[in-house]
Amino acid sequence: MALNGIGQNYDPNNVARTEKADRTGKFALGKTENTQELSEAEEMERFKKEFYAELEKIPRDRTIANVAVHISEEAFKNMKEDPEYRERMLSLIRRDMTGSVAPAPDCSLMIMVGASAKDYRAHSWSVNNDSEFYARSQNSFYKKTSGKKGNQKELLEEYLEKRAQAKKQQQALWDEKTAKAEQERSRLTRAWRNERQMAEASSAYEAFQNIDCKTFCH
Repeated sequence: MALNGIGQNYDPNNVARTEKADRTGKFALGKTENTQELSEAEEMERFKKEFYAELEKIPRDRTIANVAVHISEEAFKNMKEDPEYRERMLSLIRRDMTGSVAPAPDCSLMIMVGASAKDYRAHSWSVNNDSEFYARSQNSFYKKTSGKKGNQKELLEEYLEKRAQAKKQQQALWDEKTAKAEQERSRLTRAWRNERQMAEASSAYEAFQNIDCKTFCH
């Protein structure tokens, strides 16, 4: 299985750089509040590293060919502050990664972890129709696949092309609908003008008739 690594929010070198700076004193910050902010960021990096190690321990069910876990920053913050929430999310991830996933036997699993338990989602796709998985899992915190990178790129390009074609078709339908609506508006406007002209002509004719009648009647 190919390991794609930790998502863009995790930097394993950050902790080492910070510890070195503390020892040498070359990068010491003058303000206490800045030092505190750096300490909090360092703690979050360590937490993410530990959580990643926990995900590595979870075995995948044989029906799962590819898996990705996307975790929001708010979810990380809440899990760090609330150990019970952290264990609950790990339990849900473990349940979905170790259980049989439809459509079997080979599928891709995408797990979304949000700020609360109600935001937790898990979706699966057949590896024969996997373009959506590769598109959604690009910035995932944790990702393992059994496919080759070239195949992933091909599937992603296919997905993006299909999405572009769908948008193009939707735009064409919208343009056609807009054109028909404009034609109907123009037709109604012309009809209203014709009716108004007829009414004005009728009023003018009646006025002329009244004037003509008064002239000859006397």
